[in-house]
Order: sequence, then C-alpha cells, then structure tokens
Amino acid sequence: MNTSSRTFFALAVAAIMVACDLGSTTFTLYRHSTQDETMRIHVASFDATASETYNRGNCERVRDLFLAQPGVKTRFWCEKGSFKK
Repeated sequence: MNTSSRTFFALAVAAIMVACDLGSTTFTLYRHSTQDETMRIHVASFDATASETYNRGNCERVRDLFLAQPGVKTRFWCEKGSFKK
C-alpha cells in the first residue's frame, strides 16, 4: 500500500468513526413522552474527558435515579454518542 493509499484509508476510517460516533466516549440520556412513546427527548449528555466506562456509568446511574422516583411513567435510557433526534 503506497503513501497516498494509506492516507486515503486513514481519512476514510476517521470519517466513518465520526459519522458513527465509534470513537466517542459520550453517552446521552433520553426519555420518551407519555403522550408519544416514539419521541426521543434529550435529558443530559455525559461527555467528561474520562473514559467511556465513566460516562456510561454516570448516564446509567442518573437513569436509575430518574426511574426510582415514585410514580414515574416515563421510560429513560442511555445511548452511546451525542444527541440524535
């Protein structure tokens, strides 16, 4: 593989990682609406410069705290990556 092929390949991989959030350590907490369960409502983003494990753990802890409140009828969930509608 020559230099220009390696450069092209590296740029292509980087573009795919950005597009898919594969290199991201960010986690986003969402909820749905009680009127429309297909809605994805942004609650919080966890994007500390720490590890993926750290951000995922914090997202899941907050999710669990929301779900533990009495009378909660809203579903909360975490997804890897930045907010997406």
